[in-house]
Amino acid sequence: MITGLHHIALIASDYARSKAFYTEVLGCTILHEAHRAERNSWKLDLQVPGGGQLELFSFPEPPARLSRPEACGLRHLAFRVADIAEEIARLEGHGVACEPVRVDPYTGARFTFFADPDGLPIELYEAG
Repeated sequence: MITGLHHIALIASDYARSKAFYTEVLGCTILHEAHRAERNSWKLDLQVPGGGQLELFSFPEPPARLSRPEACGLRHLAFRVADIAEEIARLEGHGVACEPVRVDPYTGARFTFFADPDGLPIELYEAG
């Protein structure tokens, strides 16, 4: 029986740039970092504020991810925020462009999207 979501794994084209983005911009905390010499790869375990983990990997010359048009598979990551306007201002202070805020027609919640350094869509969802 599943008891919860443990982690989501991501592959970065530029490990240092993505590490900085997820830690300095999004505020994830480093749990563990290891270089895997046999794979010429890094693995970074990150704690997401509020719960859950991300695994950030690097691999030599990974193929680009399709973001548009949307392909089958992972569509986007979504993070819960208390104040979407405050979070958008904070992200924009880091040079991260956010889409205009929209309203979920089913829940009435406000949300927006932005992209990580590799173009992975990330959603901010203002949950009350």
